[in-house]
Amino acid sequence: MENYNNNEQQKLERVKKRVKSIAGFYRHLSIYVIVNVFLIAIKYFNLDPGEEFLRFNTFATAFFWGIGVVFHALSVFGSSVFLGNDWEEKKIREFMERDKQNKWE
Repeated sequence: MENYNNNEQQKLERVKKRVKSIAGFYRHLSIYVIVNVFLIAIKYFNLDPGEEFLRFNTFATAFFWGIGVVFHALSVFGSSVFLGNDWEEKKIREFMERDKQNKWE
């Protein structure tokens, strides 16, 4: 029974950690959108006469920060995209079963 509770506790901790990382990504994404809309709006309303709006340096912050957001998304959602949803859980069970078999041999 203790083993069952310990297993459930480990699952709960993993789920909490996953939810926390997803929430962190969405906060990062929200801040990214708000800040970049603000910066681009400032650039748009403060254009000098004859200055073009559609230049790289108008969107440079959004571009480079966007690369960081993409890597953050891959770190949060990437493992389920590349290795399947329950890959980690399956590997843990596999190693635990292998460990049980080695104990009795």
